[in-house]
Amino acid sequence: MVAPLEIFRALADPTRLRIFVLLRAMELSVGELAQVLGQSQPRVSRHVKILADAGLAARRKEGSWVFLGLGDETDVAPILGALDIWQKGHVDHWQTADAARLAAVRADRAAAAERYFDQHAEQWDAIRSLYVAETEVEAAMRALLAGRRIGRLVDIGTGTGRMIALFGHEADSALGVDRSPQMLRLARAKLAEAGLGAAELRQGDMYELPLPDGSADTVILHQLLHFAQMPEAAIAEAARLLAEGGRLMIADFASHEREELRTDDAHARLGFADEQIRHWFAEAGLQTEAIEELKGGELTVKLWLGHRSGEKAIQRKAA
Repeated sequence: MVAPLEIFRALADPTRLRIFVLLRAMELSVGELAQVLGQSQPRVSRHVKILADAGLAARRKEGSWVFLGLGDETDVAPILGALDIWQKGHVDHWQTADAARLAAVRADRAAAAERYFDQHAEQWDAIRSLYVAETEVEAAMRALLAGRRIGRLVDIGTGTGRMIALFGHEADSALGVDRSPQMLRLARAKLAEAGLGAAELRQGDMYELPLPDGSADTVILHQLLHFAQMPEAAIAEAARLLAEGGRLMIADFASHEREELRTDDAHARLGFADEQIRHWFAEAGLQTEAIEELKGGELTVKLWLGHRSGEKAIQRKAA
């Protein structure tokens, strides 16, 4: 626990207070903070160091990039609570301006990713196959999800619809969501070929899904999370869809140092550690049920399965 005096010294500077509030919204790099604040990167770095020394900010290195987020919850939560109370009814012009510029940063990130998806839509399945044997991943996913019926299936970032093609015949209903209209057009064609023309496809954002709470029994994030600028928010939104006993399956890469995937293939995150996913599951109200590691390709694939506790867990479909 950091001494209160150090915390208040760190927040005494207006710029550091602005940074603290921005990091509450999302993880950012120093360059993105500089863009939002309109200040030089060296100056922002000095402010970040003071916040980190006071336990209010934390650095996380990924390849040549460093992402910044809030510090330990025990130090940060009381400050956030106080800010919420103090700011009630007050309009801060700096905070309003920062929020607008932060929205621009988010839009830039999303536009870059969407350009990539649209440009590579036709080759998307081939691009995925470069990293890991999909047949092995799919078999492992099937094994982890066995034992209880799929129920209402939602595939977030459905791409070409592969996960719906894999699990849709066993589901009571199947719905795929993707931001890219071109991806959805491809998915419709592929699913029709697979005899799943009744599957529903919708355009939508992983952070704001066009679906009500508790509307799914099985949610899948397959090779999507490494494109997420805010993976914890994507997990929380996916978890929101789960009914009692519902399960969230994430298939993605373990932490790695393949920096070229960020620059060449629009990866926002260079994989994930188990402790990160466990923490995000817990924050989203899910229990970690299983973790599986699949080696053999250029990158290691991990499967993380979480579930929402409740008495109404869906049972195995009757034979």
